[in-house]
Amino acid sequence: MASSLGLTLYNLGQRREPSEGQLRPPRPAGRLVWLHAPDEASVSPMQALARRLVEEDGVPVLLTAPAEGPAISGVLAQPSPLDSPVEVRSFLDHWKPEIALFADGQLRPAVMHEAFERKIPMLIVNGKAPAFLRERDGWYPGLMRSALARFRLIFAVDETAARAFRKGGAVLSAVAVAGRMEENSVVLPAPEAERSALAKLLAARPVWFAAGVTEAEETAVLQAHRMALQHSHRLLMILNPKDPARVPFLLHQIEEAGWIVAERAREEEPEPEVEVLLVDGPAEMGLWYRLAPVTFLGGTLFGKGPTRDPMEAAALGSAILHGPRTAPSGRIFGRLGAARATRAVASATDLGDALGDLLAPDRAARLAQAAWAVASEGAEVTETILKRVRAIMDGEE
Repeated sequence: MASSLGLTLYNLGQRREPSEGQLRPPRPAGRLVWLHAPDEASVSPMQALARRLVEEDGVPVLLTAPAEGPAISGVLAQPSPLDSPVEVRSFLDHWKPEIALFADGQLRPAVMHEAFERKIPMLIVNGKAPAFLRERDGWYPGLMRSALARFRLIFAVDETAARAFRKGGAVLSAVAVAGRMEENSVVLPAPEAERSALAKLLAARPVWFAAGVTEAEETAVLQAHRMALQHSHRLLMILNPKDPARVPFLLHQIEEAGWIVAERAREEEPEPEVEVLLVDGPAEMGLWYRLAPVTFLGGTLFGKGPTRDPMEAAALGSAILHGPRTAPSGRIFGRLGAARATRAVASATDLGDALGDLLAPDRAARLAQAAWAVASEGAEVTETILKRVRAIMDGEE
């Protein structure tokens, strides 16, 4: 058969030697779902799916990806297996997944052949187009058609993607246009009693949050705050440095500038006369996003990229200001920007001007609403996929 010849040629093209004696963590007892993200851009939606499987179904998840994202309880993060028969057999012998989901459409014929032989149901989610591994791309007789035919379901992001999978040889009835899955945007918790008390204390004061600010950006955010205070003298800045060790230095610097500052770690409150509230550590980020209608994401102006996930602020309805340095979250910032859910700035002066503009409640609300819409987009798609996964695992289809 042409497909058998294609698989043989593909396996012969393996240039790397399979790893021997690779140490893997113990397999969790009971059921296990395998999710595979072929690139960094697909990690976030697969994490969102993994989180729901763990939290709602109590099923542990193995997530293979080229780069690790934030740690999630119940999710085992592992590097992607080499696509060779020996490596694949070792991988599947160890993990024994009950079902496997592959994002985007990257085809790993050795994996898919062995999984099919073991009767492991396979699905493609967030499908964009079928393609072999970049380093293994080539012409293998009948191999793409054979690989695609092994999938129980293929959820394409749009009709163009669906056509690509059908043309590649997928079973027509297996292909469905589902849309894009949701991103992994965790709604950070906050004690309601604390939020309510602080909201009452702040009353109608305008508030903004500088989150995860790098040392190089400290002067810029203080300058922006000074500019904005000229138009809104009751404005409060909640300042969260990326490095908590910077708090004592910042406290001294802010006091030297003649401002009244409170420090959260010393249980000082943002009284009406306080102009800057210094907060440290990640534990209360959800509280500050809820209290501040506007958030500047540190690391994007003079850093190496955002120090916080932009979807954190988006999911909690805080309008987002950011600088030009958006990698490695560039794709998410692109979606937020396309939805007019963020405001980009290029300097401290731009930050001050944009902040002053967004202090108008209606303008901040428009950005926040658009950001929330992006954060919640795709939830129905993820829910649809979850229902089908549950049905397959329960033997209902």
